[in-house]
Amino acid sequence: MKFRFLILLMFVGYYNLFSQIKTTNETLVQENAPEIKVIARAQKDKILLRWAPTTSEAWRKLNKYGYQLERYTVTRDNKALAAPEKVILSKLTKAEPLESWETLIQENDNAAILAQALYGESFAVTGQDKIQGIINLSEENEQRFTYALFAADNDFESAKKAGLGYEDKAIHSNEKYLYRVVSNVPILELEIKYSGVFLGLKDYEELPKPLDFSAHFGDKNTILSWNFKSLAGVYGSYYVERALDKQPFERITEKPYTSMNQENTNSNTIFYVDSIANSKPYNYRVQGISPFGELGPYSKEISGKGKTVLQFVPHLTIKEFLDDNTAKLTWDFPSEGDNEISGFELNRSDDDVNYTTVIKNIAPKNRTVVVKKLAPTNYFTITAIGKQGSNRTSFAMLVQPVDSIPPAKPLGLKGVIDSTGVVKLTWLANKENDLMGYRIYRANNEKEEFSQLTVSPQETNSFMDSVVVKNLNSKVYYKLIAVDYRYNMSEFSEVLVIEKPDVIPPSSPVFKNYEVKDGQVYLEWANSSSEDAKKLLLYRKENDQNEWSLILDDEKKTENFLDKNVTEGNQYSYAVVAKDKSGLESLPSPLVHVLLPKSSVMPAVKGFFAQVNAADKRIELSWSYDQKELDGFEIFKAEEEKPLQLMLMVAPSVKRISDVTIAINTSYNYAIRALFKDGRIGKMSFFTVKF
Repeated sequence: MKFRFLILLMFVGYYNLFSQIKTTNETLVQENAPEIKVIARAQKDKILLRWAPTTSEAWRKLNKYGYQLERYTVTRDNKALAAPEKVILSKLTKAEPLESWETLIQENDNAAILAQALYGESFAVTGQDKIQGIINLSEENEQRFTYALFAADNDFESAKKAGLGYEDKAIHSNEKYLYRVVSNVPILELEIKYSGVFLGLKDYEELPKPLDFSAHFGDKNTILSWNFKSLAGVYGSYYVERALDKQPFERITEKPYTSMNQENTNSNTIFYVDSIANSKPYNYRVQGISPFGELGPYSKEISGKGKTVLQFVPHLTIKEFLDDNTAKLTWDFPSEGDNEISGFELNRSDDDVNYTTVIKNIAPKNRTVVVKKLAPTNYFTITAIGKQGSNRTSFAMLVQPVDSIPPAKPLGLKGVIDSTGVVKLTWLANKENDLMGYRIYRANNEKEEFSQLTVSPQETNSFMDSVVVKNLNSKVYYKLIAVDYRYNMSEFSEVLVIEKPDVIPPSSPVFKNYEVKDGQVYLEWANSSSEDAKKLLLYRKENDQNEWSLILDDEKKTENFLDKNVTEGNQYSYAVVAKDKSGLESLPSPLVHVLLPKSSVMPAVKGFFAQVNAADKRIELSWSYDQKELDGFEIFKAEEEKPLQLMLMVAPSVKRISDVTIAINTSYNYAIRALFKDGRIGKMSFFTVKF
């Protein structure tokens, strides 16, 4: 049987949810990947399901093989089941045969579109709406697919008949379900991913009212607008209703109205223009339509009347100054418009933004007005007041009287600077009405010329600057002037001096000399050359210690020190550090290392004795000594009155020797002293004997 329809859409009425491939229940699949998208809505006693494939090829295959609809009971009484209970609601859901459509298509345009898309031999589309351009695809299958989903979204009963919708009534209010729609297409022929949605009867919500509904009443028309983007997941299209005065509302959109009916589909707002008669009261409201055929609550109602637009517009042409505070303004307005207006109003603004009416009830035939008490800067417009409630306003004219008086000198300049060099300046705001702003100047030295920081006047009474803190200048200097719109400049403010944060440590002191005197260490150094150096710190470290000890904290910048608290034989390291008034310390000076020798005299040798041995012709010397760390003994000898000379050095273990280099009748003087390993020596012990 041949089946052919010619679809004529004079006014398309729906924003197709599925043709946009969007859903709030699933994430977007990869581009061109076939998938079945599912949406659902809970009613008080049933759950409505709608689905559609994402490509025309998948739609064509699924029309042949159908869908399997599965339901899993996941929770019961707010508790998750250990194993979800699976029920196959339908093993084969697909479009009903052509014969079952014939009666329905006579009454339902959406059913006719679906039947044509499913079974028609050709699919010709004509129309005067932008939807034709959107679906103007090269292949007929794409047109069939797009219009089928479009029609299914407009009529839930037709969607069910086309195998794209289902009502589940065999459910319980204490349960929650996962629904899955699975492809019956053999996987070798085409792989189509399944999709699902999770909800229960407790997820039922009342449909919301349309948002941000407003109306602008013009000359013989009303422009209606409302926000469709926020409720795009709830409503795809709307009915627009109108009532004249207190008569009942009637739909003025025969087909559901959608954002696809307007040019700018990127806007969040949908617009509808209605033609009306002027001066008659009209009421408007809109009603949303869900993808399941539900009608939502009405929006708020808006009332208004169309107004006849005044055809003529006044134009300010001449300004004439009568004195420094008074001006006469002249405007053009066609004389044939005098009978259409009740008069003129003069409006004034300081900034060409916020206007206030300063002179009212100017006669319709007047074309001039005198304005007194002018401000330094004035913007004027003239408004023609229409008798029918429509007004027309001229372009603005700038009026500035002569002004040679400069602003007052800025006061109260203050500033702070942080460690990164960011400077925050504030001052008291000037009170002149014609003040344009301020110019800020800076210098790095008290005697250098100030440079301007602002290219154009700074409008606020605060300013942020940035300076380098790590340089030789410890201060920065600021001043400013005020400037009005006639570029009259005030006197300079008082100069503000700001001390930079001290982040540069002082230079290091340097040791000049050191000396060991009488078992003490004398140190001499050159102090830091930095002007802000306030203290000198002298540190000492003994032998191999890790910690340094502070032995001098001096604010008088002493340049020498005698270290008396030292011990012979120890090594000492010294360092000097400068500290400035900000608490910053210099690097330590180059270290000085001092070894303090052991120089004290040790006790004399005890029991030193010389005895003559006449039989063997020798003199025997003996002694005793119990000191530790001995390195040996030195023995000296001299004849008669001659000076002592070193005769012999012996090991520390030797305590007796014999002298055979002697002569008869000669006196000999002997002496001995101990030697120590650390370099010290003992006192001399003497003995005289005659051979």
